[in-house]
Amino acid sequence: MLVKVFGSAVFGINATSVTAEVDVSKGVKFILVGLPDNAVKESYHRMDNAIRSCGLYFPRGKRTVINLAPADVHKEGSAYDLPMAVGILGSTGQIPIDRFADHLVMGELSMDGGVRPIKGALPIAIEAKRLGFKGIILPRENAREAAIVNGLRVYGVQHLREVIDILNDCPTVVPEQVDIEAEFAASSSSYLVDISDVKGQENIKRAFEIAAAGGHNIIMIGPPGAGKTMLAKRLPTILPPLNLEEALETTKIHSVGGQIAQGG
Repeated sequence: MLVKVFGSAVFGINATSVTAEVDVSKGVKFILVGLPDNAVKESYHRMDNAIRSCGLYFPRGKRTVINLAPADVHKEGSAYDLPMAVGILGSTGQIPIDRFADHLVMGELSMDGGVRPIKGALPIAIEAKRLGFKGIILPRENAREAAIVNGLRVYGVQHLREVIDILNDCPTVVPEQVDIEAEFAASSSSYLVDISDVKGQENIKRAFEIAAAGGHNIIMIGPPGAGKTMLAKRLPTILPPLNLEEALETTKIHSVGGQIAQGG
């Protein structure tokens, strides 16, 4: 039976929809198409062990075909494990498929069924809202980051069994809630460093103040150890605070780069 599970791929700092089309039928072979890289191809063994660890059936003696559409877009990383595993369970009739169209699913599977964190959760959540999904299922470590997006039920899961419960309409986890306005107000002016820490360097600090006030560019030239990086890290502390839209754009960059702390 052919089923479709919706996921997402990150390109740059933006995400685009990816559909895992799964068909399990008579025959013998596991076929994965849609320009997958080696990490995606190796998902077979992770899905096999993860599904069997939940006491469910993995179709080893069947012909399983998975297409990651659009097929002309290169797929990278292990975050497609979860949507493909859900598709296999739906195609074999082990879980109902009526809620697949309402949720976007992404996550890496461990061999015991655990769900590991991914990169780019924020742009994925923004894309899910844009496409009209009711909910998104992500690793627990990425849930708070994705919950920044209002109007979307964000389920943070730690195990494949929890994903199955959500799709069975009996969730054992509650959607993550984040007050974006409060979070923004609390963190918009919070820095680990400050330009007041710098002793001396009066000329460059004066140049920083002029550049920050007038929106000018800065180029720093000097030998290693002169303090260029140290000063550059402290420039944001005298810049005007970001508005919410600018802060989200910046956070997307950190999200894709995996620079957001787990649960942050």
